[in-house]
Amino acid sequence: MVKRPGNVVDAIYQTLHERIINGVYPPGLKMSQLELAEDLKVSRTPLREALNRLQSNRLVVGNSNRGVEVAAVRPEETEQWYALRLMVEPTVIAGICGDLSKDDLAAMRSALDDMDHSRERTKDYQKAHHRFHAVALQHYPNVIHEMIESIYQQIMRHQRAYFSRPRAAEDFIDVDRLFLDALCEGDAVSARHLLEFHLIDAALGLLYDVDHDYVPKSLLMISRGLGIEIDCDDAGVPKRPARVTWTARESAVLPALRTSNLEFVAPSTARPKGKHTATKGR
Repeated sequence: MVKRPGNVVDAIYQTLHERIINGVYPPGLKMSQLELAEDLKVSRTPLREALNRLQSNRLVVGNSNRGVEVAAVRPEETEQWYALRLMVEPTVIAGICGDLSKDDLAAMRSALDDMDHSRERTKDYQKAHHRFHAVALQHYPNVIHEMIESIYQQIMRHQRAYFSRPRAAEDFIDVDRLFLDALCEGDAVSARHLLEFHLIDAALGLLYDVDHDYVPKSLLMISRGLGIEIDCDDAGVPKRPARVTWTARESAVLPALRTSNLEFVAPSTARPKGKHTATKGR
């Protein structure tokens, strides 16, 4: 552990943060400040400050009787993190679509290639996926950037625990490839719709891995508010794959898309209600 004045708290924070995100410290683990101080070879004062920062980021929780413990990973909170991203990110992407440089787009394509090559190695794949979206994130306004990055860290904790869908990597790569194509073409409307599709699909995938009968009330509420309708059964559970349509605003010209959880049927390939197309995005 680095002990130079001025950066010791940051160093402690980053070390603990990484261990929590990667599951080295699992949810519910009681964190002894004495043991942590001995392990990291630091004094208690900067350690407490680092723990306070982790608590403000909802990664640990403090209790006067039990001390500090790693925060639980709750599906309902993960759903709301995704709902917040759905509210914010697609709109920002549409606004910055024309600001991405050739170097930005090349970096995204490189990350997408790494996603493809590492699809069987979950952690490597997740890192490449983060790099892919982090390119555009650098163009977000500072406060929004920090908020989305913080949300992403919360979602990553959930992914570390529940990322098990066999087709998740393939699904993400297909949609992200279309998303990148839209950005390269400067098609802000398509980029926005594809990111909305991607976020809803990712959220449903994680939630279904925890509970096949989970009812994503927050996600459905925000989707409706954005003019996005998701087909559900009588219990309010989205069907698999659930058909998604944009109702309150003009839809982009998108190809037919189908993942394990979500489906968009292009107008030219639409079928009578109750039937599904087998067409999948490239």
